[in-house]
Amino acid sequence: MAADQRPKADTLALRQRLISSSCRLFFPEDPVKIVRAQGQYMYDEQGAEYIDCISNVAHVGHCHPLVVQAAHEQNQVLNTNSRYLHDNIVDYAQRLSETLPEQLCVFYFLNSGSEANDLALRLARHYTGHQDVVVLDHAYHGHLSSLIDISPYKFRNLDGQKEWVHVAPLPDTYRGPYREDHPNPAMAYANEVKRVVSSAQEKGRKIAAFFAESLPSVGGQIIPPAGYFSQVADPRVSHLLCHRHIRKAGGVFVADEIQVGFGRVGKHFWAFQLQGKDFVPDIVTMGKSIGNGHPVACVAATQPVARAFEATGVEYFNTFGGSPVSCAVGLAVLNVLEKEQLQDHATSVGSFLMELLGQQKIKHPIVGDVRGVGLFIGVDLIKDEATRTPATEEAAYLVSRSLRDSEWSGGVEGNRSQVQPALSSHNTLGVLFQFSEEMDMEEKVRSCETLRLQP
Repeated sequence: MAADQRPKADTLALRQRLISSSCRLFFPEDPVKIVRAQGQYMYDEQGAEYIDCISNVAHVGHCHPLVVQAAHEQNQVLNTNSRYLHDNIVDYAQRLSETLPEQLCVFYFLNSGSEANDLALRLARHYTGHQDVVVLDHAYHGHLSSLIDISPYKFRNLDGQKEWVHVAPLPDTYRGPYREDHPNPAMAYANEVKRVVSSAQEKGRKIAAFFAESLPSVGGQIIPPAGYFSQVADPRVSHLLCHRHIRKAGGVFVADEIQVGFGRVGKHFWAFQLQGKDFVPDIVTMGKSIGNGHPVACVAATQPVARAFEATGVEYFNTFGGSPVSCAVGLAVLNVLEKEQLQDHATSVGSFLMELLGQQKIKHPIVGDVRGVGLFIGVDLIKDEATRTPATEEAAYLVSRSLRDSEWSGGVEGNRSQVQPALSSHNTLGVLFQFSEEMDMEEKVRSCETLRLQP
């Protein structure tokens, strides 16, 4: 707590001296010093209150008392590795299995989403005997070297695309090649995956996996068209579509749920379930939200995938993964989700947010698209309706202005404003009213062309 009393300027100076500049801050021009949080609120050193609208980690609210209590009580008794028998790890695996399709029944516990996705890549390669991976454009799957290689969002600014990585277009019906007026965008984007796979095979490459976030987040809060994943993955969808699918090419489907799972979409517990009840990935990765701030992650796989990995005879061991404390925290998060009916809450609050944002779209030409499901929402700001030119500076201005007014802490990626609050949020609606006021005030926004960039 002593560090919390240090003046903000001193903290910033120490950070600039001791912490790599690669470890970036939100709002670097005027960083926010957060010293405590509770529920949906965060507080700076002056006591100013912010609604946290990018809380895809504090899933059930910051410092939830039941989650804090579970960690504290287990820490007082035992915290060791998973090589000893303990009830928490099996209880947690059993509870997770109840949320997933029955085929996904083998679990591995880790500490971060990056660790989970790295293991998923290993599992896919051992099961298929192949090396290559198909990913979506703009994707980000983690910070390990293996994951930078399958993250176009990162590798295009580093070493470039490896020969074993194949990039398919993002299934974006607002900015992509097949838009909202296309008669069957799911099939059209699936055909693009087929084209990518065929091109790889012509070069003698063999596909191990199709790796995708169930709802691409860094790529722009994208909602893939219904049926897209099934057409990409499963040869049983139709005899006309079987040649298009990853499984036909010998690969497996990895659903990255690290940012979008655990009830965030409201109507389903997992975002991949938006693609239909018959769609089941071969591997699901989860992290961030499942520990509500505690480092917990998990990989769920089918029996055949897991057995192929086991057949190598190489042990998988993670020092802290699946510890009694981590599993106690994970169980507590599940208990809170159920007890407080947060999945239903995400549906109702998210629907109202989408309605309010839709009203802003009608009023303001700068709002080009509003998309989302549950409490996973994106707003695409544009300069011109015909060309859909991204309004990048305007988006940054709106978010930073609201932050300076101590209203809310939102996310912005290019021209897209992100809304991913804790599922327990109830005053998130206030964010939209503040957003509305920011846009309604004529001195701030008159049209797409005249949005002022100065306070």
